[in-house]
Amino acid sequence: MKTLVFGGKLVNEGATRVASLVVDGDTITDIIEGTETPRGDYDSIVDATGCFVMPGVIDCHVHFRDPGLTEKADMETESRAAAYGGVTTYFDMPNTKPQTTTEEALNAKFEDAAKKSHVNYSFFIGATNDNIDCVTGIDPHRVPGIKLFMGSSTGNMLVDRQDVLHELFSKATLPLMAHCEDTDIINRNMKHAQEQYGDDPAVEHHPEIRSEAACYASTKRAVDLAEQTGARLHVAHMTTARELELFGSSPRITAEAVVAHLVFTQDDYARLGTRIKCNPAIKTATDRDALRHALTDGRITTIGTDHAPHLLKDKEGGCARAASGMPMVQFSLVTMLELVDEGVLSIERLVTLMAHNPATLFEVSKRGFVRKGYKADLVIVKPDAPWTVTPETIQSKCGWSPMEGHTYQWQVRTTMCNGQIIYNNWAFDASSRGEAVRFRE
Repeated sequence: MKTLVFGGKLVNEGATRVASLVVDGDTITDIIEGTETPRGDYDSIVDATGCFVMPGVIDCHVHFRDPGLTEKADMETESRAAAYGGVTTYFDMPNTKPQTTTEEALNAKFEDAAKKSHVNYSFFIGATNDNIDCVTGIDPHRVPGIKLFMGSSTGNMLVDRQDVLHELFSKATLPLMAHCEDTDIINRNMKHAQEQYGDDPAVEHHPEIRSEAACYASTKRAVDLAEQTGARLHVAHMTTARELELFGSSPRITAEAVVAHLVFTQDDYARLGTRIKCNPAIKTATDRDALRHALTDGRITTIGTDHAPHLLKDKEGGCARAASGMPMVQFSLVTMLELVDEGVLSIERLVTLMAHNPATLFEVSKRGFVRKGYKADLVIVKPDAPWTVTPETIQSKCGWSPMEGHTYQWQVRTTMCNGQIIYNNWAFDASSRGEAVRFRE
């Protein structure tokens, strides 16, 4: 199958230029600059005139709830939502049922994804207090890294013993992706809030409980350990200006921003309530603006979604009762393109943060860039194409989104994964299947 993509503005490796792409099978075989349509025999021709063509988004941080929590989401539904959003690769987190903390559980996820996932996939192996030999001995070509909960974890995935943490940071050769919130501080804050407001404080108090101090204390601990041991550390979902002070000086210590923390502030709890309750909590406008600034000064390296669907009934209540997390994978790219329109970052920087840097940081093999010989994972986006998020447009299994009712000016027109057009102008190829991502090859 030979495909020509012509007429679009290619955004890739810091530049935007009109170019055509030739895709043969699953691989980009030629990049031809200029406005003239290349001659040749093609099985499929994609006219991208008036659109931007870029590498497919690599979302390094999703919770697709599969296995064990599939009433909320599963690999089929959420990978479909990813395709609708221009996401061609995702890395799923280990806090499923069973947790992905053994090689057996990891293998089962890969086997399931091969049958269900419409886009490319891989899975973090999860650290616990007693599985260091497993996570440090895992095949480095199969997984992006090790997920570490240094606070705010359910089940037995909280790694809070200093001796275990030091051993893990010392032995790990793969990147450690850490969730950093100090559990003791959170518990003290919750106790204080419950004394003041009752057993289930209103969601507006969530950033007081999951506070700046809780985030900073845990992130500082992780950064200190990485500096002492030389570990490769990537801290997930930054939420505070103060934490950002810890980043930018070492290429081995990097940070992620999540879309929700870049667009919402604590003032939005009054409008959206627990729909935007997540961990770490959405905080002040000052924090949000600091995160936005860090997108362009090098302190933020990747943008993820922390896509974490729940049924709406699970979102009822306040700080103690309502589940934390929201579905965002379908809307991450178009939301970030709105920030491009607002002047927060350039479209070239967006591509760096959402495709190039994830590929480089986790050493993804032949994805994340538009290059000859690379896999043809592409997204075509159209500006000035307004559409409104309605329940009918939402692809996540949970059936809701905090973006419902919002009108976007950008539209994902086409998503190509491994050379196959899997989504095009609201039409979806349900037969499509992604591939297991390879690393460090």
